[in-house]
Amino acid sequence: MNLYEAILALESEEECAAFFGDLCTPAELTAMRERWVIANMLYEGQASYRDISAKTGASTTTIGRVARFLQQENNKGYLRIIERLKSKA
Repeated sequence: MNLYEAILALESEEECAAFFGDLCTPAELTAMRERWVIANMLYEGQASYRDISAKTGASTTTIGRVARFLQQENNKGYLRIIERLKSKA
């Protein structure tokens, strides 16, 4: 079984938290949470890089990297999931 299959097998937020708690270090989890918050803030378009940095503590380099993946890269992972979750709300 590969990692993506394992992630897709998670059935609840509780299982997800437990699995990622085992899989990742606290610093890795913090970094992923931070990037997810940044992606959402960028998607909303209401905050500058400086505002996002002040709120999250992230560097403008990290914010720029998230922005590039949100807006320019072909993966569209952030965008796909943000829009999916917004459509469910």
